[in-house]
Amino acid sequence: MSNLIINWWRSQKFKSALQRGDTRSAVQILQEIKKSGANFSWLEKLFRDKLQLERTFQENKRDAENLRKQLTQAKELKSNLLLKPDTEFTKYIYKAFKLVQHDEYKLQATGIDKRIFEDFEIRLVEYLQEEFSKISDKQLAIKLEDAFEDINGLKIGQDPDYRFSLTPHVYFMKYFLDNVYCLYLAWFLLYQDGLLPTKFNILDIAAGPGTSAYGLALFLQSCSGFFEIPQMHVSYYSLEKQDAFQYRGLQFWRRYIESRISPVNTYFRFVTDDIFTWNEKSNNIPKKFFDFIVISHCFFNDTVKNQEVNKIYKQIFAQSLNNQGYVLLIVQDKKLFKIYNTQKLEDKQQERNLVCKFVAELELELVWYKYLTSTDSRVSLSAAEFAKFAREKLPKQVYMTPIIQKYFRQKYESKYTLDDYIILANKP
Repeated sequence: MSNLIINWWRSQKFKSALQRGDTRSAVQILQEIKKSGANFSWLEKLFRDKLQLERTFQENKRDAENLRKQLTQAKELKSNLLLKPDTEFTKYIYKAFKLVQHDEYKLQATGIDKRIFEDFEIRLVEYLQEEFSKISDKQLAIKLEDAFEDINGLKIGQDPDYRFSLTPHVYFMKYFLDNVYCLYLAWFLLYQDGLLPTKFNILDIAAGPGTSAYGLALFLQSCSGFFEIPQMHVSYYSLEKQDAFQYRGLQFWRRYIESRISPVNTYFRFVTDDIFTWNEKSNNIPKKFFDFIVISHCFFNDTVKNQEVNKIYKQIFAQSLNNQGYVLLIVQDKKLFKIYNTQKLEDKQQERNLVCKFVAELELELVWYKYLTSTDSRVSLSAAEFAKFAREKLPKQVYMTPIIQKYFRQKYESKYTLDDYIILANKP
């Protein structure tokens, strides 16, 4: 029988199989036609293309399903690496700190976790008194006055030089407790949103004595009283110009934090370097390594300085923040508005516009922000009004007040106060 007749006969069998709906036989006959080397008819080509489309569809379906499984597994893995917010603990923090959410951005705090902060304050005062006992009374008075005049410029909008030997000690006395209080609540807000991992790397730019690390450590101490914290590991990288701040911060850390029962393993690395001389080609900051980059209060009243440092910040974010990482910015309310020469009003839209502009200039994308304040107003109270409010409402620095009054002749009691924007951002 000639090939022509055989090919015709196969094509007839193929048509008959399709008419009967016998797809299996049709596929088998199509394979025989292909092996024979005969050309496909238009119907056979159509059926072949249909089979190919169905095969491609099934392969894509399997690939999509595998991808969904991988994404689910990745999410589950990431979820397992995050501290899951505990309802009872969150309620406790809101009660202890007397947190009031006045609107979607403004969060007022007039309380504190006394169990944690009172002990911390006592140990800090003990450390300072021990340090001061090594210096004669006459020399101590002179050194403290020099350091106080330098660092107290912050109150009138001047950027201190931080060049005196007791500048870190005056910072501990005047600003450290408030800043730890602020960073404590910043870490709580991250925890509340389910963004706090059990293993993560922090780059703290202009870290001072390590305020961010202290805020985190005290927050985790509070957690431990409510639920079992999984084994945690934090790599903390301090970038700070003043080696005296780094030294005193680590010295006090070893005396206090490492004597506490804590589930946190913290690895410290200290790099003493001026942010203004940072060079992207010569720096040794790890690339794409950090889960959090923290900049707390290192923004300047001087416009030129701000523009210069922002360029450096942008380079560090681009190079050292990992793709899933966050930038945590802490900026005082007055400073934020002063940077843009804007009057502070009770206007949350004005505030949001300013925060968005601030974040955009750093080439970041806003995730959220909170205006963390002791009062219920965005507009500053008069000195007399705030003094009365502080006496009646704010938590006292019971153990620090006497030492401040002794050395600086302060007449009022020091209180824990807040007036900062907590800004969370990431790379676009």
